[in-house]
Amino acid sequence: MPEPRIPVAYRAVFLAGVLLVLGLLFKQLATLLLAVLMTIVIAIPLSAGATKLERRGVPRAIGALATLLLGLAVLAGILALIIPTFVHETNQFVDQVPGIVNDLEKTVGHVTGDRPSEVGDKLQRYLRRYTDHPQRLIGPVTSIGVSVAGVAGAFVIMLLTAYYISVRPQPLVDGALRLVPPRRRVHARQVMDRLRTAWIGWMQGVVFDMFISGTLLFIGLTLIGLHFALVFAVLTALLVVVPYFGAIAGAIPPVAYGLTVSPGKALAVLLVYIAVQQIESNMIIPLVMARTTRLHPAVIAIGVLAVGKLFGIVGLFVAVPIISAAVILTEETWVREIEAAEDRRTSETLKVPEPGATVAEAAEPPHLLEAEEAGEPATH
Repeated sequence: MPEPRIPVAYRAVFLAGVLLVLGLLFKQLATLLLAVLMTIVIAIPLSAGATKLERRGVPRAIGALATLLLGLAVLAGILALIIPTFVHETNQFVDQVPGIVNDLEKTVGHVTGDRPSEVGDKLQRYLRRYTDHPQRLIGPVTSIGVSVAGVAGAFVIMLLTAYYISVRPQPLVDGALRLVPPRRRVHARQVMDRLRTAWIGWMQGVVFDMFISGTLLFIGLTLIGLHFALVFAVLTALLVVVPYFGAIAGAIPPVAYGLTVSPGKALAVLLVYIAVQQIESNMIIPLVMARTTRLHPAVIAIGVLAVGKLFGIVGLFVAVPIISAAVILTEETWVREIEAAEDRRTSETLKVPEPGATVAEAAEPPHLLEAEEAGEPATH
């Protein structure tokens, strides 16, 4: 028997109701969704490493643990190389902050015509908008409280959860597929594979982008003689996880510092950042990130703004996975359904002529051809 079809109006009302409920629960679920997404993002490379080692006879539990330890060791090695110099330069920079602020106030006051004290007061009032109301900056994460110990504990929990997911991912995958009607499970598995491929590509692109951008910025800032080049390069490298806008935010501190030295120094710093930004925008993101995630750069830029508005600054660090998931799910569950329905309608409307049939017979309606074959008069 043909499967009963739900009227479009009922489906629209149901969808509207679901969206309304999700909208009401969004503020309460936003932090949990971010934590779950970050855990899945961590679990994917662990699972991939465990799978490769399993093919060589290594048990998945040991393979996932080895992959996790290798990742932590690489991260610790990189930090060990840059932290001593980074800490030294950071301490020097902090010691010079009062003088830097005074010089910056004088420079900005000379440009704007305000007294240096007025510039400081305006900057202080602007910063207090976020220090007095941190939810404007970090969004829904403030609903659970923010502290260093809490962040560290959450990160450890995410690592442990990601490890257990990578050891036995199949039960979770099967459980997710059981939520889908049986006739759609093959398609649902294909969607999950697309998401996995896109997120792995994003992670590869982020690592490559961080390394290239940080290295080029450090070389460029060192060549123009800017102090604290490593501090500014590392800061910008961490911010490039936010496509396009991260590099812009990372350029503000070094340009402001260069302005305290001289306008020419600030201009030189700005040119270095523009050059690196051009390399990132025209080579790294289109060739690595946009290609692996299959997202247009304009979609990434607009999506980052939307994710930042919804989830705050914390959500920006996983903006690309969120955007890619939204695009893939929309394409697979809506766009392709519309295209398939249109193809079915077109194929039913256009009748393909059989071999040997004349043009008139092909254009003749089926009931008229049957009447002529039976010797009955055909009435039009």
